Amino acid sequence: MSNTQQSRPSQVDAVVVGAGFAGLYQLFHLRKLGLSTRVFETAADVGGTWYWNRYPGARCDIESMAYSYSFSEELEQEWNWSEKYATQPEILRYANHVCDRFDLRKDIDFNTTVTSAVYDQVQHSWTVTVDSGETVTAQFVIMATGCLSAANLPKIPGLDSFAGPTYHTGRWPHEGVDFTGKRVAVIGTGSSGIQAIPLIAQQAAELTVFQRTAHYTLPAHNRPLGDQEVRERKARYAEFRHALRHSSTGIPRQSPTQGAFDVTPQEREASYERAWESGLLGAFSTAFTDILHTTEANETAAEFVRDKIRLIVEDPKTAEELCPREYPLGTKRPCLDTGYYATYNQPHVRLVNLRKTPIEKITEKGIRVSDREYEFDALVFATGFDALTGALTAIDIRGKNGLALREKWAAGPRNYLGLVSAGFPNLFTVTGPLSPSVLSNMLLSIEQHVEWITDCITYLRDHDLTEIDTTPEVEDAWTEHVGEVASGTLYPQAASWYMGANVPGKPRVFMPYLGGVDNYREKCSAVAADNYAGFTLSSPAS
Repeated sequence: MSNTQQSRPSQVDAVVVGAGFAGLYQLFHLRKLGLSTRVFETAADVGGTWYWNRYPGARCDIESMAYSYSFSEELEQEWNWSEKYATQPEILRYANHVCDRFDLRKDIDFNTTVTSAVYDQVQHSWTVTVDSGETVTAQFVIMATGCLSAANLPKIPGLDSFAGPTYHTGRWPHEGVDFTGKRVAVIGTGSSGIQAIPLIAQQAAELTVFQRTAHYTLPAHNRPLGDQEVRERKARYAEFRHALRHSSTGIPRQSPTQGAFDVTPQEREASYERAWESGLLGAFSTAFTDILHTTEANETAAEFVRDKIRLIVEDPKTAEELCPREYPLGTKRPCLDTGYYATYNQPHVRLVNLRKTPIEKITEKGIRVSDREYEFDALVFATGFDALTGALTAIDIRGKNGLALREKWAAGPRNYLGLVSAGFPNLFTVTGPLSPSVLSNMLLSIEQHVEWITDCITYLRDHDLTEIDTTPEVEDAWTEHVGEVASGTLYPQAASWYMGANVPGKPRVFMPYLGGVDNYREKCSAVAADNYAGFTLSSPAS
């Protein structure tokens, strides 16, 4: 849906970039403050990642009733989720329902891409330019561009030479794709590949999966939500939300109290069996206190999962190639699946191990690896995203003295609390790098960030302050703290997109904050309560 491009103001109080869940919630709060606001969205409608990611099997891996807004009790009570883990179409319907219910669409420019944002140190304002050439000035700019929105297409030789259609899971055709009777290749076995492969296999005459790195994935045990359990959750929604906000990840689960070797082997095995059957994201990572901290503890859980793979996959060679060994369990984004490993028992599905036979090039007919050429009718790239920073550095953002954000972040992102980067005043980032973001329930983290930003803008205006910035020393300390917390875990051992390792040339820096959403929330609240300690606030006379 495209909004009617009526005459809109060229000077506003705030610009929001992105109309996913973060952008919608930020617009809602700016409206409440009485601030004039324009939202720019590249897509034709709202939804963010759930607008673009329409590949077969796309669904959330956090329980529906936790992955939803908590700001409106009426919204909580009136909306009914149909499944434990909602599908992409249902989540997109929810986004549209929220947009329409709170009349947000009228302030959003769809089919509009922000190309640059330049700060004027004299006027203390940002000039935002979009792809039509229009410019808009604003005191505040809030980047709600999403953590997983810049699609990563691998630089494989011959990419444009393939004669058939190619698809990226993050930019799936809205009309869907019919693979019936076709020979299909899927490149990539991360979260999107693991969700899509079983469903593509149901249609394709032949399916070949090209795997560089085997992935740990657990059965989702997805199911319809019963009326009674929905009523019970809604009756205690406030209590449930409170528990999420004060948990380490914003996901409903109990924290462990023992290490993997503090129990008997039989008790450890029973704990892992419960984790396998739970259908909860990160269940193994939190089975014991030391799973993500010591290699020995992690290996006990990893081998349990490998044994499950060997039980499910009938061909021993394929089973071993599907067993992850290159990184500790839980240090890449965990996955939940429906029938992923069993898919490889079907006679028309085969696995190509790119560690043994790497892709040399894409040809007119298909894919050439080191020992042969495979012919296909369609190629699917499940190769993920330039995560956390890609959507931000794609825009030419220039702060004080013309400094470009992409240049400042050339060696990795630097900011304070994941919210403001020194030299870029009044430019806020929602769930960006160096905040818990992708290691948390994103809706909960979005709400926390948006509410903090809203309170900050209120404080500035109430105190006749023009700018909020930070200093290189403060952001250096925060950036180093994020790195130190990560270095105390096994996470940096994985060549993950958390580290930027999936994008050639991207600096290897662990980008999310591992300190926990509960601790992070307390830090942010304490900073605000201390008159925004660590930030530099200035007035027109300064």
